[in-house]
Amino acid sequence: MRRIENLVHKARSGDHHAYITLFQQYEQQLYRTAFVYVNNQQDALDVIQETAYRSFKLIATLREPKYFKTWLIRICITCAIDLLRKRKKVVHLKPEHMDFAVSNEDYDVPLSISLKQLIEQLDEDERSVVLLRFYHDFTIKEIAEVLQIPLGTSKTILYRALHKLRKVVKEESVYEQ
Repeated sequence: MRRIENLVHKARSGDHHAYITLFQQYEQQLYRTAFVYVNNQQDALDVIQETAYRSFKLIATLREPKYFKTWLIRICITCAIDLLRKRKKVVHLKPEHMDFAVSNEDYDVPLSISLKQLIEQLDEDERSVVLLRFYHDFTIKEIAEVLQIPLGTSKTILYRALHKLRKVVKEESVYEQ
């Protein structure tokens, strides 16, 4: 942890190599987080690139070096949500789904639901809280800090999201029987 703080201090002072070293330590985690939001490799890479740019530009504004990872994840989530909002107006139908949209009589659609499909059922706030809590192992207090929301709000969002997920899973298990 001390090494990270030293690298942050150097990066804040303009040391580009220190910043690159810092960013590379979290790059895989950031990619996985971005991918969960945007659901494809190219967009996830775009989010990582934008995260790198924004964080590099704003590194001098980071007040507490020990929260570098939290700060970086917050930027990544913001970039992912920004990308989704920009693309929300355009709906692309994947070629492999085109036939299904035209006629689904020849397809045997599985009723089981994947984790990815479950998370997609959540709104942006719920998705962020669930990912930070269970994917990054953040405490509810840390989640509140990352998302800049009150502690009670982060708890409420988490419990609402979990309730929603339980309901979907329960419905799916009823249909499978």
